Amino acid sequence: MNLLNRYITFEIIKYFFAALLSVLCIFVAIDYLGTMDEFLKADITLWRALQYVLYKIPFIVTQAMPVVLLLAILIVFGLMNKHNELIVINTSGISIYALVKPVLLVSAVASLTLFYLAEQVVPLTMRQSNVIKYREIRGTSNISVKKENIWIKGPRRITHIKYFNPATQAIHGFTRYFFDGQFRLVRRIDAAKGEYQKEKWTLFDVMDQRLDPDKNTYKIDLEKTVAEDLQMHPDDFQRIVQKSEEMNFEELRDYVKKVETEGYDARTYRTDLYAKSAAPFVCIIMGLVGIGLTAGRRLNKGLPVSITLGICVGFLYWIFQSFCLSLGYADVLPPLLAAWLANGIFLCAGIVLVINAE
Repeated sequence: MNLLNRYITFEIIKYFFAALLSVLCIFVAIDYLGTMDEFLKADITLWRALQYVLYKIPFIVTQAMPVVLLLAILIVFGLMNKHNELIVINTSGISIYALVKPVLLVSAVASLTLFYLAEQVVPLTMRQSNVIKYREIRGTSNISVKKENIWIKGPRRITHIKYFNPATQAIHGFTRYFFDGQFRLVRRIDAAKGEYQKEKWTLFDVMDQRLDPDKNTYKIDLEKTVAEDLQMHPDDFQRIVQKSEEMNFEELRDYVKKVETEGYDARTYRTDLYAKSAAPFVCIIMGLVGIGLTAGRRLNKGLPVSITLGICVGFLYWIFQSFCLSLGYADVLPPLLAAWLANGIFLCAGIVLVINAE
């Protein structure tokens, strides 16, 4: 690596960590203070509350890393523009494409780091964070979740839901057990599916079994639809089901296969699966966009313009990516296209910017 490449690499890394540290400090302060009321109501220690926030840091790092890298590149080349260093490089006969090499090197390392964090660290830390959030802060210790199986313990009843579909907010494989004071099963309700309609749950293809204490037998009733008070809102299921960020790529892939094999709609999780494969490449794409915007001397007003532009580009990507994923969840776009469309468009834009800069 020649002197120029080492200089650019070192400067990008320096500003990258400075910007990342700033983002993390802001996040910790806002998230900690913003949920202080919940911490006080739950009567947990401040250290435990801080642990809840700290466990979320790896996830925030993976979300912020592409934008932070873009900011670092814009700052470095923006300052080089301001000090006329790029003019000197250009008049020395050095191509813009030569400057792309150190940028792509740093971007590739950032992509590998992001992939490692998302696969090995984030699933573990987010599980711990959610345990503190739902069991210690919100007190939902009567709910047990293992992948698609949801168990809910209530007064003299136990409810099992085989699968909750976040896209349609429907439950599948519903079973509720009712017990008497001697923990004897007195009633059981089974339903193939349940939907939340007009502020209440409607169960479909229902089998209701009730114990006849005189004959010690169960009376069975079959109904097409039954209204049942589950005492839970779809948002409650949304919070307690295992999140995609709590699973690495292999776990999520196996989960999607299992759900689809059992006949359930897993397009939400399949979209998230493809999004996991697309996420690490965002760093490389942002690197191309960053050097394309600044190496062609489009920015010559210094640091404020570079930072503002970086935030705008990162925000635009986030909005467009979220929009594409929502189309994938709603089955408007195929999951693969929904996850990769934003990457494809911004990659083309970055390549065009670099070519124009040269």
